[in-house]
Amino acid sequence: MSGTQKTTTAAGEKFDGFTDDERAAMKEHARELKAAARLGKAKADGERDVLAKIAEMADADRVIAERLHEIVKTAAPDLVPRTWYGMPAYAKDGKVLCFFQSAQKFKARYATLGFNDVASLDDGAMWPTAFALAELTADNEARITALVKRAAG
Repeated sequence: MSGTQKTTTAAGEKFDGFTDDERAAMKEHARELKAAARLGKAKADGERDVLAKIAEMADADRVIAERLHEIVKTAAPDLVPRTWYGMPAYAKDGKVLCFFQSAQKFKARYATLGFNDVASLDDGAMWPTAFALAELTADNEARITALVKRAAG
């Protein structure tokens, strides 16, 4: 579909492709890939980038993201922090294993902790790969720690 072409949805609304937020995330991801290729980014560079993204977040998301960053670093110290589509993420063998999506990023009701297919979370024929995070309690911090350890294998 060209940039000027529009289609109509079943509800009769005009669909213009990706939202501005989605396009911005894709552009940011392209910049991340180019920078990583040019620099052969080190773990320290990735952590600096993740902490910078966390610092940009609204207060509620930032508090969760800062604590989540510490949980991931402690639970799976071999994971490499990096940004992914402008979000804090943690990679294993160069592939993003888990990521934090702030509620603010896509104007969502809650933040999300997500796991990609490289995460070792398989449990039968169906299992969750994303979790809503409204706040971090001691119970869900323990659950996240266990999930990250399991995912990192």
